[in-house]
Amino acid sequence: MIVRKAEERDLPELLEIYNYEVLNGVATLDLHEKTLDERKMWFSEHTGSHKIIVAEIDGKAVGYASLSPYRQKEAYKSTVELSIYVDVNFRGRGIAKTLMREILEIARSDKSLHTVVSVITSGNEASEKLHKDFGFTFCGTLHEVGFKSGAYRDIDNFELIL
Repeated sequence: MIVRKAEERDLPELLEIYNYEVLNGVATLDLHEKTLDERKMWFSEHTGSHKIIVAEIDGKAVGYASLSPYRQKEAYKSTVELSIYVDVNFRGRGIAKTLMREILEIARSDKSLHTVVSVITSGNEASEKLHKDFGFTFCGTLHEVGFKSGAYRDIDNFELIL
């Protein structure tokens, strides 16, 4: 497995990974698949402290991690929101753990960053365990803030002070 900076050529595979979760899971509370044009816009917004890395196996992007703006207000610029997604066919191989290690190393090396936040749909035990293993602290649950797959969904907030 190679972990590297994401490139625009990776977008079709990253889109496929993300849209799988849109349609089949609750890791994202997006209800509609993203288009390639929307993902190109998302990709172009990841500059400066906002990074995207991919895990590549045999020339295929099989997972990614991103550091995105947490909120739009300027006072939040030293805080980023972390997301990690792994292709359903490659789960259970340590890819998320490798991506987490690498993206946190990138965050720690960026002196403009102070806090990493993750918002996890409640019940995603694998994601919660991954975050706890890397030192994230549980900060609380927001109850029934999203409606997906026929049910209201809670979200759990985690933070890591760099």
